[in-house]
Amino acid sequence: MNDRPTPVIEVRDFRMAFGDQIVIDDLGFEVHAGETFGLLGSNGSGKTTTIRALLGIYQPTAGRLLVDGRRFDPAQGSRLGYLPEERGLYRKESVLEVMTYFGRLKGLSRHEADGWSRAFLARVGLQNHAKVRLDKLSGGQQQKVQLGVTMMNSPSILILDEPTKGFDPVNRRLLMDLVDEQRALGSTVVMVTHQMDEVERLCDRILLLKDGRAEAYGTVSEVQDAYGGQRVRVSFSGVLPASANYRLAVGERNYAELELPEGTEVNAVIRELLDAGVRLRDFSTARMSLEEIFLKVYGEQEASAA
Repeated sequence: MNDRPTPVIEVRDFRMAFGDQIVIDDLGFEVHAGETFGLLGSNGSGKTTTIRALLGIYQPTAGRLLVDGRRFDPAQGSRLGYLPEERGLYRKESVLEVMTYFGRLKGLSRHEADGWSRAFLARVGLQNHAKVRLDKLSGGQQQKVQLGVTMMNSPSILILDEPTKGFDPVNRRLLMDLVDEQRALGSTVVMVTHQMDEVERLCDRILLLKDGRAEAYGTVSEVQDAYGGQRVRVSFSGVLPASANYRLAVGERNYAELELPEGTEVNAVIRELLDAGVRLRDFSTARMSLEEIFLKVYGEQEASAA
């Protein structure tokens, strides 16, 4: 008997073609209840196409894409919040009118929608903009309103496609805090992004897409282990000797990051450096960052265009 719970999102044998162009090929993954899942990749890797097929915006060429064990039904809309990559709100209306309108569509009373909207606007620093027309706000401010509409009524599933697009570092941090708060309320979160620091900060598991195929899939640490294993970071004086026990991944005058082959002990590397007369001021162990993995998978030029 299989006691494994039904995934919140399940994708199996997914294939998507537009004419002769295959965009997604034999893709499969699961998103579990309560986790934050990162869907990653460069531009054109198939991230947004996958989400659109999951939500029935595109008809898949083949495969099974399920939300709560069945094909997505727009009637589930109040349970699922979706922030698309292309933003779209009624720009000629005031912020509060727009948010209240969408709150009513999600099943809230006017009073509930008004109260929720005012509280959210205060949370993101827009309490003095409630009566301002949406098209008078900056791009980042409009993005906050769009996020509020998406998160309104605390949907149990949140799908956020490039949620920090147009945000400065302060507002990116605010967004990450909001995602944390929604997860604490029980939401399952899917983040479509290429911001690796957000992924390391928020995500439990990730899927890296390249050319419509799964390049890597698992927990953040599992993916890191698969793409480089352990590193030693050292602050030092002297000259680092050549060694079969490490590869110089980053080298500066008094700082280095040494990539260790699988099975190499950190203590053996430190002992080798000391025996060679290297004076160590500090050292620590780490894995390859997701940003470095991203560059390794997609290449510097392709990643910079993502």
